This record gives sequence, structure tokens and C-alpha cells, in this order.
Amino acid sequence: MVVNTKEIPQVVQALSDERNLPPDVIFEALELALASATRRHHLHAIDARVSIDRNSGDFETFRRWEVVMDEDYEFPDRQILLTDAQKKSPNIEFGQYIEQPMKSIEAARISAQTVRQVVMQKVYEAERERVLKEFLPQKGAMLFGVVKRLDRGDAIVDISGVEGLLPRYASIPKDGLRKGDQIRAILKDVRSESRGPQLILDRVCPELLIELFKLEVPETREGLVEIRNAARDPGLRAKIAVYSDDPFAIDPIGACVGVRGARVQSVTSQVAGERVDIVQWSNNAVQFVINALAPAEVESIVIDKAKNSMDVVVAETQLSQAIGRGGQNVRLASQLTGWDLNILTREEADKKAIDEALVVQERLIKQLDVDEEVAVRLVDNGYTSTLLIAYADPAELAAKTKFDMETAETINNRAMMANLQEEVKLMEEADDNIPDASLYQVEGMDDDTAIVLAAHGIRTMEDLADCATFDLLEIHGFSEDRAKTLIMSARAPWFKELETRSE
Repeated sequence: MVVNTKEIPQVVQALSDERNLPPDVIFEALELALASATRRHHLHAIDARVSIDRNSGDFETFRRWEVVMDEDYEFPDRQILLTDAQKKSPNIEFGQYIEQPMKSIEAARISAQTVRQVVMQKVYEAERERVLKEFLPQKGAMLFGVVKRLDRGDAIVDISGVEGLLPRYASIPKDGLRKGDQIRAILKDVRSESRGPQLILDRVCPELLIELFKLEVPETREGLVEIRNAARDPGLRAKIAVYSDDPFAIDPIGACVGVRGARVQSVTSQVAGERVDIVQWSNNAVQFVINALAPAEVESIVIDKAKNSMDVVVAETQLSQAIGRGGQNVRLASQLTGWDLNILTREEADKKAIDEALVVQERLIKQLDVDEEVAVRLVDNGYTSTLLIAYADPAELAAKTKFDMETAETINNRAMMANLQEEVKLMEEADDNIPDASLYQVEGMDDDTAIVLAAHGIRTMEDLADCATFDLLEIHGFSEDRAKTLIMSARAPWFKELETRSE
């Protein structure tokens, strides 16, 4: 950069156009550079300010002194006391400056390298601020860009004049990107680095598929069709779940497929030929799983809510289709529905059920001290845990299992004892089951109750006051009346405080 005052406006305009920055930003950078050069060419450690005429390029230089307090006065060449400053400018305050014109240094004496460094630093700072301001709100949005160059598998993408990075791990393996390729990607992150903000792009995330369908399907933008979720094996296969409030008025699957498959083909072409299955979303988890595994036909499903899993039973002939090549179909269906899906044949499901029943039977034999026949009857009638048996009505238990009343009552009592022993064991094993002193201040509280409550995470009076009645009913041994009485007693301080405030 050659410093020539007549050329300054043209240089500023060129930089402004190239960097997409306001001309004032460039002028300010030049003024800083000229001020810096002025300070270096002066014998003393002065402070200076330069003002450039935006039209002619001519500049004026001002020597300045900062107004400081007595205790901060150290550098007479660039500082001035308030009392002295007020003689020249009565209304001046601390932190402001006293200025006087000084002779400007000749343009030829200014180091072009110095000017360039200061200007470029200012330009980089302004660019970083502009990019952050423009792209941070777009985080998670889909952007359009052109591949600028490739660097060791990573792609540098031009997005409206700003460089974005598409890492190799976030690229579709079958993309085969080349310089000049036009792509769409999700803006995953905006990193502010020393060399400027870095836009991090992603083409393998499910969000890209969702945004591409929104672009191609007008009904999604009108709110007639919703895309609830997506799952991908990038470049190979994907599933999206779609929904419509009124499926009779508009078919969400048909809307996404388009006439002769035009819409889905358009999306596929933008994700390296990735095959997309469009699935009807349902708030019924079982039906949603059935839809997600299509075209495989499902015979039955067993849900385990505790493990968030489903055992899906299919015919032997449907097994390979349900699982898919390399487990792809069931894996995508699991991701789409949020359930851990286990695909089984009828024979495998029956064997698993028998094995699980045997495990439950063995456990009940041990916990209730009963023989195998009694355990089999209990399990066959759905009594698979001591908790279920303890809470069962003895008469209903006898009717279902064909036990006499005395046997049913005995089993019921043994189940209660087994649960109590389990509670005690949990309390002994827990490290934080010691009741707080405040819990004993609750009217009607005793040691046994306090220990049981603490074992279930209710350690203080405040914890108990926050409970609802049904919270305590889930703990074995609590009646509804007992639960209500303890909770109201724990809340007594609340009511007292409210009364005090009202007075």
C-alpha cells in the first residue's frame, strides 16, 4: 500500500467494496495508522489524533493530552491535570482530551507496511464483528454456498462472501465435492477465531433433510404439513416422519412425495442420492413404530417402558426386510421413533417370553418362599413382582389364581414383607438416607417414617412440603389420610408466614 493523500478515497472505496465494509471503518483504520506513525516520528512519547477528509484525502493532525486526576499524573507529554485543562476548556471532565493542531508528517515518511498492518487489523476486526452479527442468529439454519476449494478432505465454502468450513466428518461420503459445486448445509457453529469467525457447516445431520423438504414442500411452510423428525444414514438412506392435523384434507406423505415423486427426488439429488422413506407420524407409539418399519409387516409388539424398548415380532419371511442391510432399517426406525427396537421372529419371541417367565418365577419362589406351582400360577395371571402382589386385593388374587382365600392372604402378606425388606435394604445401602433434623419437626413424624421418607429422597421438611399426596402413596405403607396429614403438617410454616405477611 502506497500512502498518497489523493489516492486515499479511491483506496478506501476499493477496500470497502472488496470487504463489504462501510467506508468509515476503513477511514478510521487509516486515521489510527497515521496517528501511530506520527507518534513514532516524534521525539517525545506524545499522543496524537489524525482526521482525514473523506472527499479529498487530506488529513490534519492534533496533539492531545488526556485529562487525569493528580494521582494518575505520570506522563506530562500526553497527560494534563484537570485544573490546568479547565483553564483552556472550562467544561472539560476527567477522561476527555485537550487538543491542539500540530504539523502533519509527510505522507512519504509514513511506512506503507505500518499503515497496511493497522488497516488490515481494523478490517479483520470489523469483518469478524459483521460476520458474528450476521450469522450467529442463523445458527441451525440451512445456508447456500459454493465450494471454493478443498483442503485435505475439508471443503471451504463461499457463503455470501464469507468462508465456511465443511469438515470431512460432516460431509456426505458420496458427495464427491469439487470446486464450483453448489451445496446446501446446516450452520452448526460460528467460532470467533483470531483470523476471523469460522462458519462450521454440516451436511450429515437430520436437520438438513428437514430443511430441504421444507424448501421443496410449500405445505410445510403453510402449516398444513409438519415434519416431526428425521433419521439418516448419510448418502444411503433416511426416514422422515410427517404429520397433518387433517389427513383427509391433505395427505402429508403425498405432499412430500410430489407429483411423480418430483419433490422427494429433488431432495434426494441434493444429498448425494440418499433414498428417503416418508413415514406417517402418530402419537400412538406402537403405530408410529409400525409405520417406521414399513414395508416390513409387524405381527405384535411388547413394550418395556422402563427400558424405553420394544420387542417387535415379525414373520420369518419379514425378518431381513425389518432389520435391513447391516441393520440399517431398524436402526433408522429406532432413531426416528426414539425407541430401542428389538426385531424378533415369533419363535424367538416365545423363547424370550419363556426365559423371562422362568426368571420371574425363580425370583418369586425365593422372595415369597413358595413352590414352583404357586409361582407359575402367579406369573401366568400377570403377578410378576412382589409389589403387584402386595397391592393386590386378596379376594381378587384368589379369584384369578384359583387359590383359596387363606393361601391368597398368606401370599399377599409375604409380598408385603418382601417389599419391606427391600425398602430396608435400600435404606441401608443409600449414602444419603439420613433424615434432616427439620423432618423430625413435622407433627406426627416418627423414626421409622422419617427413615423411609429419606430413603425415597424426602429428607427435609421442605422436601415433604413440596410433595403431593400421590407421591407418598407410591411409597409402600402410606395410606391417603396419613400422607395428607404429614404433608399439611410440613406446610404449616408456609401458612404461618402467609398469615404474618397479611397482617
